[in-house]
Amino acid sequence: ACQSENNIPVVGREQVMYGREMHWLRIDRYYSTNADVQDLKGLEKAAENPEVVFQPMLCQHCNNAPCETVCPVAATTHSSEGLNQMAYNRCIGTRYCANNCPYKVRRFNWFKYHDNRQFEQSNPAMNTDLGKMVLNPDVTVRSRGVMEKCSFCVQRIQQAKLTAKKEKRPLKDGDVVTACQAACSTGAIVFGDLNDPESRISKLLKIRPADEKRPYGIDKKADNPRAYQVLEEIGVKPNIWYLTKIRNKEQQQA
Repeated sequence: ACQSENNIPVVGREQVMYGREMHWLRIDRYYSTNADVQDLKGLEKAAENPEVVFQPMLCQHCNNAPCETVCPVAATTHSSEGLNQMAYNRCIGTRYCANNCPYKVRRFNWFKYHDNRQFEQSNPAMNTDLGKMVLNPDVTVRSRGVMEKCSFCVQRIQQAKLTAKKEKRPLKDGDVVTACQAACSTGAIVFGDLNDPESRISKLLKIRPADEKRPYGIDKKADNPRAYQVLEEIGVKPNIWYLTKIRNKEQQQA
């Protein structure tokens, strides 16, 4: 869903082996092991029934984004709505931002993936006349030497704002549905306004301002004991929260 919505090229297995994948959204997998294992040699043995946790990893749209401070041409900036955004025509491809991103979610266009015979088999949507008809006209097709990343489907945000403006009403919670959220069959992805206490995401996380004198400040606290942020301790203040997985390990309970 993310690939097709944002015109992300499919680079093929060979380029992925070179570490040149282009996915804006990846799924990290974590495996558990036996609790009594205390040495590294024990970790080399495969667990009989390991538990697996899946964690979607995308641009965290940090409020103190380390990628923004290292860009020499200000190609990545912060919007007034808290989005970490890219100016593709300003990017000169230094890749400093990718090196400084603690989440490793920025992708570099090593080639011109559209109109490139090298990728006709792996990326026909950008290299055939018929395939180009399925590209999203609301999203720019990036060129060689440009950095890209998750945009929080900013085109959908703008469309929802325009629709609300035409209907002469404020933007409501649920008006914006990102591509990944729409495709998730279990509803595991929720998108919303953390500054709106009545939004679904705020109620789910039990969000409150860290400083009561600044209710709309960037510092937020989640009272939900399951809520956490990845690498919260480094102080980049990400805008994405996760909920720990709950497992029923009692075989006799439904």
